[in-house]
Amino acid sequence: MKKLGTSGPRVSDLGLGSSGLSRHAARFDRDKDEAAIATIQAAIDAGITFVDTADFYGGGHNEMLIGRAIAGRRDKVFLSVKFGALVAPSGRMIGLDGRPNSVKNFAAYSLQRLGVDVIDLYQPGRADPAVPYEETIGAVADLIQEGKVRYLGVSEVGVDALRHAHRVHPVTALEIEYSLAFRMIEAAILPTARELGIGIVAYRVLADGLLTGALSPDAPPTGGHFVPPRLMGENLKHNVATAALLNEIAAEKGVTPAQIAIAWVSSRGDDVVPLVGISRRQRIAYNLKALDVRFTADELTQLDRVFAPGSIVGDRYPAFAMRWAAH
Repeated sequence: MKKLGTSGPRVSDLGLGSSGLSRHAARFDRDKDEAAIATIQAAIDAGITFVDTADFYGGGHNEMLIGRAIAGRRDKVFLSVKFGALVAPSGRMIGLDGRPNSVKNFAAYSLQRLGVDVIDLYQPGRADPAVPYEETIGAVADLIQEGKVRYLGVSEVGVDALRHAHRVHPVTALEIEYSLAFRMIEAAILPTARELGIGIVAYRVLADGLLTGALSPDAPPTGGHFVPPRLMGENLKHNVATAALLNEIAAEKGVTPAQIAIAWVSSRGDDVVPLVGISRRQRIAYNLKALDVRFTADELTQLDRVFAPGSIVGDRYPAFAMRWAAH
């Protein structure tokens, strides 16, 4: 178990990132829904207590799946919910809404879809540039005061916004991208979070498949909402060659590159919880096995050198999405 920050709750060493369980077409597929519910339940039964979702995943479909999955298991689950993204029927993000009344409206619908009386961790998915961040955070603080939310979280923000939020109400956790392929937070954001006693919830720990050892240098992945520039053209070739070190270390340890990548994020500290998307029950044990991986000092030094900040080239979001991704 890991503790979310200095004064936060204890949660599982690995978190379940649930976004991949909901695509917009999935809401009409009963078999896929039942398989997703079974996967969530199997993950909970295997000891994964941290379940991460958002009200905009699948237009609310994801929360409804989780609500069905946790019925009878609520006491075993720590629910982390993001809000604030405005999404078109196609699934494409079209804006942000951090107005206080909107925050409370989002929460009311999330509570209903999840079938719970209280959300454990509630956070704006991004800061709305049109609304003072303190106002958005103040609305979550009101929900905490009303007993509808237990802890305040924030997501994808930099040092200034983190400090502003923490002054309004103590922040328990910061959800942010962190992996061997993206270490930007180590310079200032991670030290600030630790100074303030804020835990880190790391997402995209496999960098869209780059750290799995499964990508071809000549063929970018397909099937997602977008292909990030770091997985396109010459960037892809360069980055796959850089990530090849994971294959070597994994072979020596008898595990997979993906397990090495997950283990590295987990090794960053007792205050860092990696989120892993698990779309099939058979993958639960595979992902949990990553927590058993231990690194020698030489291996950590080698990983630090090969994956030094800047070694992975190309942006993590395409140009049309960069405005939503800025810290």
